[in-house]
Amino acid sequence: MSDITSNTPHETLASRLTLPRYPRSSAYDARWAVENAMGPHPLWLLEWLAPALGLDTLRPGARVLDLGCGRAMTSVFLAREYDVQVVAHDLWITPDENARRIAAAGVADRVLPVRAEAHDLPFGEESFDAIVSVDAYQYFGTDDLYLPTLARLLRPGGRIGVVVPALAAEIEGSEPPEHLEPFWDPAFWCFHSPAWWRRHWTRGAAVEVETADWLADGWREWLLWCDVVAEESTEEFPVRASRESAEMLRVDRGRTLGFARVVGRRPTA
Repeated sequence: MSDITSNTPHETLASRLTLPRYPRSSAYDARWAVENAMGPHPLWLLEWLAPALGLDTLRPGARVLDLGCGRAMTSVFLAREYDVQVVAHDLWITPDENARRIAAAGVADRVLPVRAEAHDLPFGEESFDAIVSVDAYQYFGTDDLYLPTLARLLRPGGRIGVVVPALAAEIEGSEPPEHLEPFWDPAFWCFHSPAWWRRHWTRGAAVEVETADWLADGWREWLLWCDVVAEESTEEFPVRASRESAEMLRVDRGRTLGFARVVGRRPTA
């Protein structure tokens, strides 16, 4: 596997994936990112989340839970960019596999891979200074009872931040928009608008919602990433899924689909 920090930023693949608003992500080798793709570009989404979550304000060695980390690209990024201790949680990717990837990235002393179901996390109350979830929270976090259970793992004043595929506005009725019907998967019903997420997180007193917003032109970046993965990946599933997603995004053109960022802070009293 190639080094995760690219020494040739002007090569064709790297140039395609170098976006001005994601300078930190652009320093990571594009081939490494493509090889570990499991959905939308996780480093771009995490870099968008970072300022709202206050990652730069965390003390060195702060404990961060990376919830649903997939192949741990976001965990590596957190450790390298913010000098924090990361628990890299995922259900589908084994700790052994992620441990090899983490060691190759040179952060084995700062990232611990674990395997657990999101509703049965093996951590005590107030274990973390921050919780991050990129392109995963929508699969379990729509449960009304989930956020209060998760928030107890945060120290008072700690923040949880997520980025999820989202809807520009909630869909009325039981059918998707007509132009998306050929592409619609039942799993897409877990996509919601920023306003929906704000309301969902505001119920109860688990967190104080600080941010719930929409990534401007996020669909264009999603489409670019899908095109690159479809062309460059050596794995059948990412290629097929990326081609299907790219076709859907071209038809939709940002009318319906994009990304939401949501950040909440656990009250101190």
